[in-house]
Amino acid sequence: MSLGFPAAGRFGGIPPRLGPDPADDGFAQRTHRWQEWSLAGLLAAKQASGQTVSLVVPARNEAATVGAVVSRVRAALMETVSLLDEIVVIDSDSEDDTFAVAEDAGAVAYRSRDIRPDLGSQPGKGEAMWKSLFVTRGELLVFMDADLIDWDTHFVPGLLGPLLTAPEIALVKGFYERPYRDGDPASAQEGGRVTELVARPLIALLFPELAGLVQPLAGEWAIRRSLFETLSVPTGYAVELAALIDTARGLGAGAIAQVHLGLRTHRHQGLRDLGAMATQVLAAGLARASEKPPAAAVLLRQSFLVDGAPVERARPVPLTERPAAKFVS
Repeated sequence: MSLGFPAAGRFGGIPPRLGPDPADDGFAQRTHRWQEWSLAGLLAAKQASGQTVSLVVPARNEAATVGAVVSRVRAALMETVSLLDEIVVIDSDSEDDTFAVAEDAGAVAYRSRDIRPDLGSQPGKGEAMWKSLFVTRGELLVFMDADLIDWDTHFVPGLLGPLLTAPEIALVKGFYERPYRDGDPASAQEGGRVTELVARPLIALLFPELAGLVQPLAGEWAIRRSLFETLSVPTGYAVELAALIDTARGLGAGAIAQVHLGLRTHRHQGLRDLGAMATQVLAAGLARASEKPPAAAVLLRQSFLVDGAPVERARPVPLTERPAAKFVS
């Protein structure tokens, strides 16, 4: 399908960066801690600006955790104070009770495939986030993963801080300690394997203006609707990296801020599932470096040893991108 890129190229004629700029120190992003903003101060800033805020939780087979994510945030930031105007869960083809659990916890829940069915449905996290643009109303969008275990509701105001107090900031990334093994102090920084093995080397080679971002693939981030609706969105796991690159290309790296949110623990994926995720991240980054839309899919061949003999598994990895929602009729 056509991604609706401008004739001059994906970024409107901005030439691709083919290597690092020696003059770029890689730390263009403003870095904050969530404690810098009081809840009262953010509420005052929100009221003064007249902006509305939507929390979007993309979820697939997260019945075990999505209820706590929704109920805790709703109690703290909608019922106690009015920082959020809505909490929306986008269920991405779950095979468990994610949809019902989210509704029972107080979210407005949608099945991704039921939003704009005329546009078809693609599997993936990015698809759910893109579809959220058609059912949410907030001028500011906060995204949170549904598989959180150790976390707190300050994630949301922490991400909103720069957007509500600095009009030049358009996108905010969260970062945190991400332990790989529960209770193991040595693993406090070992989560995020795709970030360290794929995304960070890719950024260092092709997009050094983003090198100061601690966790570029973090699922907790916030963005102005006016920006997100103009971006091409990968339907899979590359949505976060693509948004960062496209924002830096369009507005400059200074339009991106990051906020330390403390500790985040979540369910870790198996190594071969991470291979598919890494493929999507690489495809989105390389497409933006070359100004060429990615293929619709690629066949990823992975090998297993069974009784000492290699067994190959070939899995199709979708690389589809959705066009800017603003231009979808």
